[in-house]
Amino acid sequence: MAGKFSRRAVLGFVALGSIAGAVPVFAETTGSGGGISDELANLLANGRSLDGRGNNLAHPDWGAAGTPFARMADPVYPDGKGSMLGGPPARFVSNRVIDGVGIHLFSENNASEWVWVWGQFVDHGIDMRDTTPGENAPIPFDPNDPLERFVNDLGIIDFHRSPAAPGTGSSSTPRQQINQISSFLDGSQIYGVSPVRLDWLRAGPLGDPSQKSAKLLLPNDFLPHPTDRGALIAAPLMELDGPLAQRPDLARVAGDVRANENMPLTLAQTLFAREHNRIVDQLPTSLTEDQKFDVARRVVGAEIQFITYNEFLPALGIQLPQYQGYDPAVDPTVRNEFAAVGYRMHAMVHGELDPQFNPGDYTEEELEIFTGDGIDIQPAKAGQGTLAIPLTATFGNPDLLGQVGIGRMAKEFAEGKQYRNDEQMSDTMRAVLFQKTEPGSRAPSLCTKDGVVSADCFSVVMDLGAIDVQRARDHGIPRYNDLRTAYGLAPRTAFTDITGENTDEFPDDSQINSGDPINDPHIMDFVQLLDIDNNVIDMSNAIAVQQQGVTGIRRTTLAARLRAVYGSVDNVDAFIGMTSEPHPIGKEVGELQEAILRDQFTRMRDGDRFFFANDPALPLIQQEFGITSQQSLAQIIALNGGVQTQANVFRIPASQ
Repeated sequence: MAGKFSRRAVLGFVALGSIAGAVPVFAETTGSGGGISDELANLLANGRSLDGRGNNLAHPDWGAAGTPFARMADPVYPDGKGSMLGGPPARFVSNRVIDGVGIHLFSENNASEWVWVWGQFVDHGIDMRDTTPGENAPIPFDPNDPLERFVNDLGIIDFHRSPAAPGTGSSSTPRQQINQISSFLDGSQIYGVSPVRLDWLRAGPLGDPSQKSAKLLLPNDFLPHPTDRGALIAAPLMELDGPLAQRPDLARVAGDVRANENMPLTLAQTLFAREHNRIVDQLPTSLTEDQKFDVARRVVGAEIQFITYNEFLPALGIQLPQYQGYDPAVDPTVRNEFAAVGYRMHAMVHGELDPQFNPGDYTEEELEIFTGDGIDIQPAKAGQGTLAIPLTATFGNPDLLGQVGIGRMAKEFAEGKQYRNDEQMSDTMRAVLFQKTEPGSRAPSLCTKDGVVSADCFSVVMDLGAIDVQRARDHGIPRYNDLRTAYGLAPRTAFTDITGENTDEFPDDSQINSGDPINDPHIMDFVQLLDIDNNVIDMSNAIAVQQQGVTGIRRTTLAARLRAVYGSVDNVDAFIGMTSEPHPIGKEVGELQEAILRDQFTRMRDGDRFFFANDPALPLIQQEFGITSQQSLAQIIALNGGVQTQANVFRIPASQ
C-alpha cells in the first residue's frame, strides 16, 4: 500500500521585502554583435558553484548542499538527544483547528494565486530535507473521533522521521537534519546542485563538456521526459507522485526532484527553463557555449531573486532592513525553524484551479481527456468557458500543463484570488493530499468539486496540516512561546493573546454539548462570513460563500479550541500558534511568521556574495549584451508564456 501514494508534501513557503532603490526595469533584451570583455569572462569563470559551496570564502560550507540546517534556537528533544516531542495527536489537533469544513477564506489584501505558486517554486530552490525514510512515526487516526469527516483504511497517517545528520543524535550533539540543496536563491531548481544532473539537463551529448550546448534540453519547449535522451540513457531521479508511480516515463526532468508535484509548480519550472534558453538566443555567437550558459544561469538566478525580494515578499507585507551590501559575517544557511515551521503556508494552496477558455480553444477529443482527468468543464459565459481543475488532478500529472496551456494557467494564477494564510486548510491539503492509484491508471480517481472533497471518495488520508505539526516535533523545534522568544518576541500569556479574540471560553450554545464541547462537531461551524469590505455574506448563496469570504466567524473562538486542546499556552505547537496569530493590516502573515521569514530572507540576501544587487557581473552583462536581470514576473510570463497580465501578478486589481 505504501508504494501507491506519495509521502511528499506539496509546499513550503518564503517571504521578504524590497531592495531599497531597486525598481523594475522594463527593457528589451537585444544582443550585441561583439565578444565578451576580459572582466566579465573572469567573473563568469569564477561564479557560483552548483551546490553553493565556496560562496563564503572563509566559511565555504555555509549554505552548501548536503550540510545540516542551521538553528535559531537549540533543538528540543525530550531525551536531550533526538527523541520526538509529544503532544496531542496531530490529527486530533487538525480536526479541531485546521479543518476548514469546506469553507474557503481569501486574502484580506487581494493577493493572487501566484503567491502560493511562487512560494513553492522558491522553496524548492532553497531547502529540501533528506527524504530517506527515518524511523516510522505514524500519526494516529481515530475513526471514532466525533470530528472525523473522512475514512482512512490504513488506520494511520503515514509519517517517517527525517534521518539524523551523520554524527548527530547524542547528548553532546543532538539530532540535526540535512538540507540536500543549497540555501542560496540561485536557480538550483532549474539547474540542480550536481554536475551529473546538469550534464543531463543541458542539450548536447552526455559526458563531453566540449560538445555541450548553452541551452537546456527542452523538447517542444517543455521540460524533458526521462526517455528524451533515449531508453538506454538513465535520467536523473525525480520524485514520482500520484500516477507517476505507475508511469515514470510521463515524469518531467528538472533541476529539483519535486518538479512534478503539481502542475502549477511545473509551470514555474518551465517558464524559467524557457527563460534560460531565451537569454541564450540573445547572446552573440562569438561567445563560447559555456560562456553563454553561464550568462543565462547568472541572469536567471538574479531574476528569481529580483522577483522574490521586490514583488513576492512585499505582496506578503514583509519589509526587510535596507540592503547594505554583502556581509561575509552573515551565515545564509536555511534555519530549521524556517524550513520546518515558518515557511509552511499550506493554507494558501488552492483546492481548485479555474482557467478560462474560448470556444474552439480545445477539440472535442481534448475536452474528453479533461473530463477523464476529473476536470469539470463548465458552460461558457459571455463566450468563455471554465476548466474547473481539482488540484488533485495536477498531482503527478505534468503533461496537463501542455494540454491546458502554459499561458492560460499563468494568467489564471494572476487573476485568481489567493486563499488566506491562516490556521485552516482546504480539504485537498488536509484530507487527501495524495490518494491511492491503481496500476496502469492514467490519473487518480478525482472527487473534488469547488475545492471541496467528497468524503466518500477516498480511503487514504494524508493531512498536510497534521504532518506540519508532526514535522516540527520531529525536528525538535521549540514550542510556540519558546520559538517567539528565540526570535526576540515576547511570549504569550493567554490563548486570546495568540489569536487576538476576546474570549477563550466556549459559548452557552444549545448546538454545543456543554459537557464535552471539544468533541462536538458543531464547534467548527461557520455562523457568519464577511467579504473584503467587511460586508456580511448571505450564507445561503453558495457562490458567494465559496468565492467572497475573507473573514469567517465560527460558533466557537479559535482561542477556546486551542485552550481545550492544549490546556496551557506553553504547550502549543509552534506551527499551530504561528498560524493562529492575526495579521496586521496590509500583511499576509502574523508576528511570529513575519519574524522567521524576515530573518531568513535577510540572511539569504546579506550572506550571498552573488546576490543580484551586489553581483558585478550583472551590470556588465547589461552593458555588453543589453540583457537585464531586473524583470518582473509579469514580464517573464509575457516573454515565455505569451500572455499579458497585470504589471504586478501578485496582486489582483481592486476592481476585480
